[in-house]
Amino acid sequence: MKRTFLVVPFILLMLCTVSAQSLRAPNIVLIYADDMGYGDLSSFGAKAIKTPNLDRMAAEGLKLTSFYSVSPVCTPSRAALMTGRYTARMGVQQMHLSNVLTFQDKTGLPTNETTMATALKSRGYATACIGKWHLGHLAPHRPIDHGFDYYFGIPYSNDMQPSMLKRMDDIIEQPVKQETLTQRYTEETIRFIEQNSRKQFFVYLPHNMPHIPLFASEKFKGKSAGGLYGDVVEELDWSVGEILAALKRLGVEKNTLVIFASDNGPWYQGSPGPLRGRKGWTYDGGVRVPGIVFWPGKIKARRVSDEPLATIDLFPTLLALAGETNGSKLPLDGNNAANFLLGKESKSPENLYLFFDKEFLQTVRFGKWKIHVARWNVQRYQFGAVNQINQILSTPELFDLSVDAGESYNQAARFPEVVADLKKRIAEKLKTFPDEIQKANAELLK
Repeated sequence: MKRTFLVVPFILLMLCTVSAQSLRAPNIVLIYADDMGYGDLSSFGAKAIKTPNLDRMAAEGLKLTSFYSVSPVCTPSRAALMTGRYTARMGVQQMHLSNVLTFQDKTGLPTNETTMATALKSRGYATACIGKWHLGHLAPHRPIDHGFDYYFGIPYSNDMQPSMLKRMDDIIEQPVKQETLTQRYTEETIRFIEQNSRKQFFVYLPHNMPHIPLFASEKFKGKSAGGLYGDVVEELDWSVGEILAALKRLGVEKNTLVIFASDNGPWYQGSPGPLRGRKGWTYDGGVRVPGIVFWPGKIKARRVSDEPLATIDLFPTLLALAGETNGSKLPLDGNNAANFLLGKESKSPENLYLFFDKEFLQTVRFGKWKIHVARWNVQRYQFGAVNQINQILSTPELFDLSVDAGESYNQAARFPEVVADLKKRIAEKLKTFPDEIQKANAELLK
């Protein structure tokens, strides 16, 4: 009888422990490449570049083939990622977030915005940003002002001067030895995970690569059939492998959600794959990016989905997984896709994805449809280009992305009812934006 009395409580204790572990909110590692194209990973069609670690993530997790950044350039895409809100809601004229911040700008992400770091920190997470922030390098716009306990990285793009590497708010290297940057970001990430492996952690790892200028360490330089660009991407893949190995070594792999994406499409090098356009355009080549979600035991392996999803959905999704139903004091544009990621629902939450460049709405995706309502008269990043004008298209263009990823065949004349419906939805959505955005897009409100 004495043995039975001891065994039963022990079994109950073990059951409770297992139950608590199954309900525990995940650690989160969010890896964000800079200017990596949709076609730059071998699991997304690259031939010259080999990415075995990211391919493993895709094979053992969820590969998203219609995953979007909601801006074709750096700063606004990162603001939307961090907040779950379109940058066009944030007073773009005042803070320059509609374009790209430089070291000369004294502004940045508004202090009234809630980042996923702030929200997760309030849930008890240890938080770190390691890499390119690009949402303001002066107080009160730094990572440490927006919910991150720790920061290590270059506060803006690697082509901007002065080239400086910071730890918290201290400059520790100037100019930056960029050849070892990917390696050092990886080491810092693993060190932070090691220090916080016994509690919940959120690591945001926004790499500076493969934004130009390109730098790879001696171990990778000259090794890829994709040239220096391929060297850089293959070193980023190595970094992913090192982080995954560290999670496994520390025994937290099965309780850590790892997400990989890019801030926009490729610039002068890199591949948009089958997509039309590149960085700076709101064609899919500028805004559709490789998306991979990996969580062993929670996300089913070998799952591939062409359901539309975007970076603005990550804020509500991650907070929901962390047990928070309302993580921001401001209305979100993204939707909670937790059940979709976990395979409990086959469809992603319905959303009207808006693609602004500067203050101008140019394209929109809804379901399988992509509508173009405006575009630049000259290439966005064409050196020496002057008089860049956003032109409203006299007749919108409509593309069925389920059969036409290259946005090559205009279906507007064939499906006028779809065009009319999308124009109505766009006008209704724009009415929820600040007056300056409505004024800039007045013709779309008619």
